[in-house]
Amino acid sequence: MADSTEATVEAPGSSSTPESSSVPESSAASESCSAPEIKPAEVKRSWGDEVDEEFTIDQLSIKESKDLDEPEDSNIKAVITGDTPYTSAKKFEDLNLSEELTKGLYVEMRFERPSKVQSVTLPMILTPPYRNLIAQAHNGSGKTTCFVLGMLSRVDPKQQAPQALCICPTRELAIQNLEVLKKMGKYTGISAERAVPENLDNPAHTPISKRPPVTSQVIIGTPGTIKKWMSFRKLSMSSMKILVFDEADHMLAEGGFKDDSLRIMNDIKRSAPSCQVLLFSATFSERVKAFVKSAIQDYNQLFVKKEELSLQSVKQFKVRCPGELEKVQVVREKILELCQKVGQTIIFVRTRNSASYLHKALVDLGYEVTTIQGALTHDDRDKIVKEFKDGLTKVLISTDVLARGFDQSQVNLVVNYDLPVKHDPNKKYDPNKAEPDCEVYLHRVGRAGRFGRKGAVFNLICDDIDNKVMGKIENHFGCEVIEVPDYRNDEDFEKALKDAGLL
Repeated sequence: MADSTEATVEAPGSSSTPESSSVPESSAASESCSAPEIKPAEVKRSWGDEVDEEFTIDQLSIKESKDLDEPEDSNIKAVITGDTPYTSAKKFEDLNLSEELTKGLYVEMRFERPSKVQSVTLPMILTPPYRNLIAQAHNGSGKTTCFVLGMLSRVDPKQQAPQALCICPTRELAIQNLEVLKKMGKYTGISAERAVPENLDNPAHTPISKRPPVTSQVIIGTPGTIKKWMSFRKLSMSSMKILVFDEADHMLAEGGFKDDSLRIMNDIKRSAPSCQVLLFSATFSERVKAFVKSAIQDYNQLFVKKEELSLQSVKQFKVRCPGELEKVQVVREKILELCQKVGQTIIFVRTRNSASYLHKALVDLGYEVTTIQGALTHDDRDKIVKEFKDGLTKVLISTDVLARGFDQSQVNLVVNYDLPVKHDPNKKYDPNKAEPDCEVYLHRVGRAGRFGRKGAVFNLICDDIDNKVMGKIENHFGCEVIEVPDYRNDEDFEKALKDAGLL
C-alpha cells in the first residue's frame, strides 16, 4: 500500500451564507468559522496509528438554524493515500455531477449544500483514480448521501448491467437505502433493485433459479441474498465499479456477516479488480480496522475518535426502577404520557420475549404501540416500518433489528428498556457476566435526534447488573449519564425533557 498522508485535503474559505434543509436526509447546521491553515503533507502510518493531530474542517459549517444543530464534536480527520489532490466541496456544483443528479439533490432531496462529512468525503469518492475509502462518521451526518451519490455518479446509465452494489446488515436498512437512491436518482434514468429475503409464499415471488439475470445498474441488499444471486449466476460482477458496505463494522465483524461479505468482495476482486470499495459506519472496532488493513489496499480514511462519537444534541438519562412492573409503569405513565407531543418514540428491548411482554402490557392498558422483531414475516416487518415512517404510529417497540441506520426524523425519544449487552448465540446467557455492547448502545442513541435535531434517551436501570452495565457504558464514552431523581415524579421527567430541548 502507498504511504498515507494526513490532512492533504484542500479546504475552501468560509462562507457567511446560512443553509437549511427541510428533509431528513440533509445535514445539520452550525456556525461558520474561518478557514484553518493547511499544513504541509506529513507522512503517517496506517489507520489509527496516531490520533493526536487532527484535520478540522471548521470553515465548512454554516449559521445555526432554529431546529438543526451541527454536533459540536464534528471534527474530521482525513488520512490520504498517495499524492492525489482533493479539494473539499463547498457546494454540490464543485463535484462535477451530471445535471440530472444535481437536479435530484436540489429538487427531490431539497439539499442546499454538502454537510461537513459530505464536503470532505465526496471528493475522495468521486475523484480519479477512485481510491477505496474507509469512513467513520457521526450518526445523522449524511453518510447515506455520500455513498448513494457515489454509486449514482459512477454508474453509466447507458450500460444495462450491474455496476454498483451496496451491502447492508438488515432488510429494513437495504429498503431504506434503496428509497433514498431512487429519490436522489429520479432524473438519471438509472435502474435499481433490492436483493433481500422475500416471503416464499407470496404469489408475486419468483424463485431465484427461474428469474432472468439481473440487468439493474444498482443493487442494494443483504449479504445472504446477494451471495445466493451470485451462486445462481444471476448477478454478474464483471462490470462492477463500486462496492459499498453500509454499517461496515457489523458486516465485517466476527459473528456478523464477515464470511459472506468476504466471499462477495473476493468475487468482485476477481471479476472487476478496479472496483472501488467504500466502507461506512458510525463505529469501527479495532478488530475490524485490522481486517481492513489486511484485506483492502490503497485506501483513504476519514474518521473521528471514540470519545467524539456520541451526539451532543441528544441528552442521555438513567432511571432507576425497583422491578419490571415499575419499568412498564415508567414507560406508560411518564414517557408515553409526557411525550405524546414530542414526536415519535422507539423502545429498545433485548429479546423477542421482552418485546412481546412489553407490547401486551401496554396494549392491555389501552396504548397503541407496534412491535418489530426478527420472527415476524418480511411483509409484516415492511408494513410496521412503513406505518411508523408515515407517522401512522407513534411508539415502536423493537429489538436491535432497527438499532443501525434507521432514519426517521420525527424520532425524538429512545428508551432503552433493556440495556444492550454482548451475547454469544452459542452460549447460554449469564446475566452475572453481562458486558455492555457499547457499539449497539451508540447506534441506539443515534436513532434519536437524527440529523442534528434535539433528542433524549432514557435508560431504565432495574438491578445491580444493569447498574454495572450502565457504569461501563459511561466509562467507555467518558461521559456521565444524568440520573432522573425519582421514577414516580412527573416533574423530574418534565425537567429532563426540558433539558433535552423537547418541552
